[in-house]
Amino acid sequence: MVFRSSAATCGALVALVVSVTVARGETSGVQSSAVVEAACEGAIVGAASTYNPFKPGKEEGGPKTASGERYDPEVWTAAIKTSLRRKFGGVQFGARPKFALVEAVGKKVIVKINDVGPLRPGRIIDLNERTMRHFDPRMKLGVIPDVTVRPLSGDGWTPGPVG
Repeated sequence: MVFRSSAATCGALVALVVSVTVARGETSGVQSSAVVEAACEGAIVGAASTYNPFKPGKEEGGPKTASGERYDPEVWTAAIKTSLRRKFGGVQFGARPKFALVEAVGKKVIVKINDVGPLRPGRIIDLNERTMRHFDPRMKLGVIPDVTVRPLSGDGWTPGPVG
């Protein structure tokens, strides 16, 4: 059965799945694969790289991201390519960060998109250190090709691996 939804239906479906999934995700640490089903249309495919703008001694707590939050290599965050800013709801100072489902090498993770950047050609997303280690535990790849990024509606997501 093929299921196609309008943006409004997708938003309602996401809200329903989020309320159930977030509760499960908070207790188990791994979210249900129902999150994948709730991702709205508009997947982007490209390469992912990693970034860490923190330079010890430069800024206490790390530099600020586009959303105004401090960069933290230990949470599930990412920076989207500047030209994709609008697709991810603006990602701007003082605005709530947006969320995305990132899929690569047979793994899935929800990340908070709290930064933007002029990434190199072919790259669509820069993952922070923790998120990159989820896909590349030894940090040897540097760049992961064929990554799929799907914007998620709403702001009630719990970042982390999707089981």
